[in-house]
Amino acid sequence: MNATSPWAVAAKVSVDDQQPDIVFSKEIGGYAIQVYYTNNSLWISVACPKGARIVLRPAYTPDNQLKPGKVSSLPDGVRISLSACIGHFQVELRFPAEDAALLRYTTTFRAGNPQFFPFWPRDMVIVGPRTLEEGNIEGTVHISQEGTRSGLQYFSLDEPQSGTVLYFQNLTAINDYAQLTETSLGNVVGGTWPELGFALPPTIKNKPVPAHRDVVISDAFLAFDQNNPKSETELARQFLNLLASIYIDLPKPQTQYYDWPGMVDQGLHDLEFNHGCWSHGAEQDYLNAYVADYKTPPESMVQLAVLLPLVDYHDWCKTDLPAIMKIKNGLDAFYNDDLKTIVRFLPAQEAELDGSEEQLKPNVMDSWYLHHPLLNLGRLALRGDKQGKKLFLGSLDFTIRVARHFNYEWPVMYNIETLEVVKAETQPGAGGEKDVAGLYALVMLHAWQLTKENKYLLEAKKAAKTLKNKGFHLFYQANNTAFSANAMLWLHIETGEKVYLDLAYLCLANLFKNLQLWECDYGFAKNHPTFFAIFPLNDAPYTAAYEEQEVFAALHNFLLYADQADILPSVALLVPEFLRYLVNRAPYYYPPNLPKEMLAKEVKTGQVDHKLWIAIEDIHDGWEQSGSVGQEVYGAGVAFGIIPRHFYRVPDEDFMIYIDYPAADFKSHKGSVSFKVSGDSRLTCRMLIIKNGSLPVFSVACNEEQLKGMRRKDDHLEFLVPGDQYIRVKWNAHSPEKKA
Repeated sequence: MNATSPWAVAAKVSVDDQQPDIVFSKEIGGYAIQVYYTNNSLWISVACPKGARIVLRPAYTPDNQLKPGKVSSLPDGVRISLSACIGHFQVELRFPAEDAALLRYTTTFRAGNPQFFPFWPRDMVIVGPRTLEEGNIEGTVHISQEGTRSGLQYFSLDEPQSGTVLYFQNLTAINDYAQLTETSLGNVVGGTWPELGFALPPTIKNKPVPAHRDVVISDAFLAFDQNNPKSETELARQFLNLLASIYIDLPKPQTQYYDWPGMVDQGLHDLEFNHGCWSHGAEQDYLNAYVADYKTPPESMVQLAVLLPLVDYHDWCKTDLPAIMKIKNGLDAFYNDDLKTIVRFLPAQEAELDGSEEQLKPNVMDSWYLHHPLLNLGRLALRGDKQGKKLFLGSLDFTIRVARHFNYEWPVMYNIETLEVVKAETQPGAGGEKDVAGLYALVMLHAWQLTKENKYLLEAKKAAKTLKNKGFHLFYQANNTAFSANAMLWLHIETGEKVYLDLAYLCLANLFKNLQLWECDYGFAKNHPTFFAIFPLNDAPYTAAYEEQEVFAALHNFLLYADQADILPSVALLVPEFLRYLVNRAPYYYPPNLPKEMLAKEVKTGQVDHKLWIAIEDIHDGWEQSGSVGQEVYGAGVAFGIIPRHFYRVPDEDFMIYIDYPAADFKSHKGSVSFKVSGDSRLTCRMLIIKNGSLPVFSVACNEEQLKGMRRKDDHLEFLVPGDQYIRVKWNAHSPEKKA
């Protein structure tokens, strides 16, 4: 038997031994729902078709005297009022989709007097069909909230087998409570089986809940599936599907349009001319990793992480960008002729490493740092860049030798000369950098595409197979996992083998469990959006500009590959939404868009210049200052990567088209353009016609149905466009401009 808390024991006894009055009942998708009171709690009992029960506690009072009030019908559920000596509760139970096993309950509390909450029980207990003395139901929690990630738990009911559940607490709705009590919503969803779910963060050391004010203290969604997946890839698919089913009905913040072309000009100026972005060594100029970080020798990853977005932007704007050649002039010096590979630190200055960290010692290679520069060199080579091709091909033999030496299971760090392991695991028992196998596979696929030599395709396949059996622990670093998803989908397209498509979904599930799928709106976070942010590492306490920008670019590529594959509708829904919200959030990595007081005064590396248009690395919980890690030059590619993927130049016209969803098949004809918007037709995205001069009269059609736009204050035209649709924009080049 599992050990349980007194509250879990009391909950089990209450729901088993009492004969309460049922105030509401309903069946959804084979699940029987009953709502009733027992002394100090309101309960929602969900009986699974195969025996297990999930009992939910949307309202609770510690005084054992919860008094029923009015019960009112809603179009999609029921509203229940209750009172106790501590205050009044209102619970709304809704069923957002009649054709799906999905429920939502929202609890609003009004305190009778200012109150501290030193403890609050979790709102979910898993019980079996038998009494407590006869044993507990068995289950597995696959995913649970870590830090300020999404307030979710994904678990299976194993004995008796009763399917799986995705519990999702909409933490956006709890912002008012967190702001009033000065508490954080990190790690509020958790618990120990069988007592799970959400518990209000304690307020005893903070401020009390004020009296006579309605405060939401829970807004939970539960999605059910009667199937018990038997493999990690089936679990990944199911998790993505359940998450998408909740996401459709999840309240979502509005996106805004930002002047990215204006921001990119400022960022380009600061990147090229600010002395803190550059250092000089080995007779060349090199980008620093962080602004004013002159201690750390130049790194190949840093140069290429900025160069590739710059090249993307150059292809879009067709304007000379001196920084491109400045970076390229220093790349050859990173090649080690003895090892025959590009290395991390500039060899001419590697002796200057201070050894303050394991990775800051000569010859120590962090596993992903070998492959990431090669990925970008391969991309350059495929564009026809001769320097990139030479460095890329010249490093492949060494890279393959390292992969085979470690049997495609990379440690965290190793000696690049001896291949001796320096650090084997991220944490004891957790293994090394598990997603590097997918990053390596993508490097090999680029080599195969470039050379047509089958040995590289075989290497990609060998590496891909080592991603198996990693489950929801595959994720080491967000951008690596996103690149891995690309490699797996590419392999599926080339081979037709389902195993690679399954592994692509496993990579995506690992990404989406590391999201902040809520809008933090307390403390400093009132100054910037957070919805749909992704964390760089499993245990990172902040989101980071560089990793987010790379995930953004990788998932754009994923959708390009997906045009040749039949992907899950849930993936087709979630990926464009992430891209849309990144475009909405990314401006707030730039210090000039943030209030100075939210930036940390003490910085780990280099310095933070509040006026400089270079992204800070880290955005923290709303009660913490951000930018404490530093202002990362290698994250400068954010704007350069966004503009070519979301702003469409129209030949010979004095306007652009902006779409915050990804689009494909962009075709331009005289007086018209057409394109396919990705995503799901149940959701909408924002499309703008960006005015550079006078605008002609436009007509915008979605599958031949005319859409009505609005004239903005900045004179751009704005439209809301459904996802997964073909759009045609027409205009008369000679027509006079008309006001909307």
